[in-house]
Amino acid sequence: MDNLEPKEVLKFLEFVNSLKHLPRRGWIFSKIKDHETISGHMYSMGLMTFLLGNNSKLDRLKCLQLCLVHDLAEAIVGDITPHDNVPEDEKHKQEDEAMKEITGHIGQPGLLIYNLYKEYEAKETPEARFVKDLDRFDLLFTAACYEKRDGEALKCQEYFDALEGKFSNPFVKKLVETLEQERNSKNKSDNIPNGEKN
Repeated sequence: MDNLEPKEVLKFLEFVNSLKHLPRRGWIFSKIKDHETISGHMYSMGLMTFLLGNNSKLDRLKCLQLCLVHDLAEAIVGDITPHDNVPEDEKHKQEDEAMKEITGHIGQPGLLIYNLYKEYEAKETPEARFVKDLDRFDLLFTAACYEKRDGEALKCQEYFDALEGKFSNPFVKKLVETLEQERNSKNKSDNIPNGEKN
C-alpha cells in the first residue's frame, strides 16, 4: 500500500463507488421497480462463498475475490444485457479494455484484480466455474424475490427458462431445484380458489 499513489487509489475507488448506484439493467427490461445495483449483486454473491463447507476442495478466498471483481468493468461499460444485441466478442473486448483502465494505475493490487477478472472470464478453474454458477443462481434467486415481493407469480420466468440446465456445481444445482420447487408450490397455492384452501 505504501507504494500506491493516493490520487490513483481515489480514482480506482471512484470506479468502485459508482457500482453502488448503477442498476442491473435486466430488471429495467423486466419492469421491476426498486431493483438491485451491480455492487449489491456482487455483495450477495460474495456472501454465498461463506456457505462452502470446510471439506470443499474450492479455494474459498479465491471464490470471494472472483465474486467481488467479476462485474467491475461495468463501472465503465455499464451492464450490457442480451437486450442490447452486443456481440459476445465485442462485449468481452469492451470489458477487457475497461478493466485495464480501472486497474492499470494501482500497481500490484491492480494486476491481481485484472488477473482474477481474466480467470473468471476464462471459466477454466473450478473456482471460476463455481462463481459463474453463483452469478446465475443470484439472478434466479433475486428474480424469485421480486416476484414474491410484488405479488406477480412467474413474472420473471424468462430467466429461469434461459438458465435451465446451465448449472454444474452440485450444491448450487440443489439450491436451484429447491428454489424452483418453492416457487412453483407458491404459484400453485396462490391459484387455488379461497374456498378450496384448507
